[in-house]
Amino acid sequence: MAELTSMMNIGIEMAKKLKSVGIYSAEELLAAGPEQAFARLKKQYPQVCLVHLYALEGAVSHTEFNSLSVEKKQNLKAFSDALR
Repeated sequence: MAELTSMMNIGIEMAKKLKSVGIYSAEELLAAGPEQAFARLKKQYPQVCLVHLYALEGAVSHTEFNSLSVEKKQNLKAFSDALR
């Protein structure tokens, strides 16, 4: 299994948070998907912000989070807003 930190946008702190919600590897993050992973993070860490979701999306799509399309960012923001 590949380490979470081997993925784009996933640093040590993000990896720690993901592991605390039961996502221990890159394969598990890919299987969960960015939205489910973010929802799990948001439940445990209510302070996580939209940038975390962008980073997760970028990790699974091999894209720098700040290079996501405007449309993708809008869809992710709508998802994040619905979790409140």
